[in-house]
Amino acid sequence: MARPRPSPAAEALATALLLALTAACGSRLPESDFPDDGRRPPASAPATGEPVRVGILASATSPVGAGAFTGPRDGARAYFDRLNARGGIDGRPVEVRLCDDGGSGAGNNECVHRLIEEDEVVALVATTVLDYAGASRVSRAGVPDIGGQPIGTAYDTYPHLYSVYGSSAPRNGTPGWDGTLYGGTEVYRYFKREHGARTAAVVSYNQSASAAYARLVERGLKAEGYRVVTQQVDFALPNFRAVAADLKEQGADLVFDAIDRHGNARLCRAMDDVGARVTAKVTNVQNWTSTVAEDHKDAPRCRNALWATGSSRNFQDTGHPAVREFRDATADLKTHSQWQLEGWAAARWFTDAARSCARTGITRACVDSAVNRAEGYTAGGLLLPVSFRPSPEPPGTGRSCLSVARWRDDRGWVTQGDMNRTCFRVPQLAYEP
Repeated sequence: MARPRPSPAAEALATALLLALTAACGSRLPESDFPDDGRRPPASAPATGEPVRVGILASATSPVGAGAFTGPRDGARAYFDRLNARGGIDGRPVEVRLCDDGGSGAGNNECVHRLIEEDEVVALVATTVLDYAGASRVSRAGVPDIGGQPIGTAYDTYPHLYSVYGSSAPRNGTPGWDGTLYGGTEVYRYFKREHGARTAAVVSYNQSASAAYARLVERGLKAEGYRVVTQQVDFALPNFRAVAADLKEQGADLVFDAIDRHGNARLCRAMDDVGARVTAKVTNVQNWTSTVAEDHKDAPRCRNALWATGSSRNFQDTGHPAVREFRDATADLKTHSQWQLEGWAAARWFTDAARSCARTGITRACVDSAVNRAEGYTAGGLLLPVSFRPSPEPPGTGRSCLSVARWRDDRGWVTQGDMNRTCFRVPQLAYEP
């Protein structure tokens, strides 16, 4: 019997999951922030000069669902609101122009045209879109796209596009190195070395993008010496209870997945129902949110085994001054997320670059040059050091660091170690997007 074909919305979701999860891998370089000469106006001096116009492009509405891609936008807007209240950039306010591309290629091209040619923005900031069809147009116009989320290959393909995670690819118009991208195995190394994990399960849908990502995870786990248990469920009629029962039978230490947020909640509930206990149910930066208790309300045991990994400082780490500033400025938001923090970092990155251009003129070319020469930029400690120094040869191995947090009902997301010291030299595995 033929299996039911997932809807276009489901395919978009699985594709977004695949690309977003694989994009943040790579080595990091030593830190060296933009210089700060201390010329920040006091909080009581709002900006009144000629505006500096920036664009924020987000798939606020899309087949994946409303709000799935709005976290970076909200974080960036919060940063610019606070910046303007404190004097802007040398007295010039940042004027934000928003565009929702609806998650389509046609809508994306329309937004790119509007922001670049009609609104004449100096830069795009915190771009988070399902289909970046207009990326080549942004690049040809020489408009810096700063701190975007790499949901796709654009940020490893075109010059003038700067992912929030950095890139060492040549960015000469072809993805990665002649169409091949590379990702490290640091996440798997972490759980093996720090928590003694030996058996890992990978759960995916019977859908091409989901299955492809699951195969990549499986390769990485095997490269790190894990025994790997693979489970594939029917997208239309998933039997998560059977999967959970097998995870228990196989004695899995870790569970990785290539399934959507709703499916994860159902899998967690099934794991609790059958009594499957694991060291970690590992999720990603997209699901690193304050809504965990609500999302997994029926699975307290699995919920408290959730771990998240990424490349930015835990948004709950308010002991760090840069995180504390972010949380203070976003206190009125109903929920918080790691993507919001990364959007805030992207806005700070643009601001630091623009400040370095203030004396000579805040132009597209000057801002682009400032970001392009960044060597180990961290947005005041919010990001692992970012660089865009191109490597002519693809990486074989690399020193990769990661940020790790685990969920606790009484404390929320708890940081696990210093992200700048949680580092491993690991192989970089090739894959084709």
